[in-house]
Amino acid sequence: MARFSKEQVKAFVKENNLKTMDDVQSALKELFAETLQSMLEAELDTELGYEKHDIKNKTTFIGIDLDGNKDVLGMWIGENESSKFWLSVLNDLKNRGVQDILITCVDNLNGFSQAIAACYPKTEIQKCIIHQIRNSTRYVSYKDLKKVTADLKPIYKAVTEEAALVELDRFEEVWGSKYPLIIRSWRNNWGELATFFKYPPEIRKLIYTTNMIESYHRQLRKVTKGKSIFPTDESLLKMLYLATMDVLRKWTGRVQNWGQIHLQLSVFFPDRVGHHLR
Repeated sequence: MARFSKEQVKAFVKENNLKTMDDVQSALKELFAETLQSMLEAELDTELGYEKHDIKNKTTFIGIDLDGNKDVLGMWIGENESSKFWLSVLNDLKNRGVQDILITCVDNLNGFSQAIAACYPKTEIQKCIIHQIRNSTRYVSYKDLKKVTADLKPIYKAVTEEAALVELDRFEEVWGSKYPLIIRSWRNNWGELATFFKYPPEIRKLIYTTNMIESYHRQLRKVTKGKSIFPTDESLLKMLYLATMDVLRKWTGRVQNWGQIHLQLSVFFPDRVGHHLR
């Protein structure tokens, strides 16, 4: 095993501004997290005799209809994330009766936006802000993490898109030279990160994060955490289906403030929502 010299250790402590043992432990966890995870997964693969992560992609769609009711539209297990896979999922939704989607809130997944544009060309795309923040801070050094996260907040908490762009410029002035990839990611994805700014607070709350799906996934994890190994995709889907049925029984009533939200949507999408008010 490679050893670190005293000079290297001192440089590491100084660079990360480590003052207490808690700081050291947290920094080491951050530094070696991916390596340790890979080692553990390699041991599992050897012990179990097969790849622990054979399933590459699990996709869930949750929708809110024009009556304000939530529903799980479907769940898919695929081999990879590509525009071809996403297009097959969206075509499945369309064939099962989802004629139109006003706004989607999605992760920044490869080929997803292109597939949405191909299948539902009128749909507005909002990329999840929370996932954008996670992606932005993935390679930020431990000593900068809190400050970078705090400096990103004024961007997505701005009242208008114009104000948000001013905050993005300020962020670039502070961090652009050290973390240029963060700036590039926000600017390259801005068109689909800033969609929510055009809407009033009631709609913004629904679309700027995927919290609805995250909450649903937490419910699923409660029933799957005791069984970490599934011999087939089908056995996993059966368990998730039963758990989903239990979740749906608890989803009673409409989305909060739906009457007001519906009226707002009818203003933004008069030809697609207005007839529903008649």
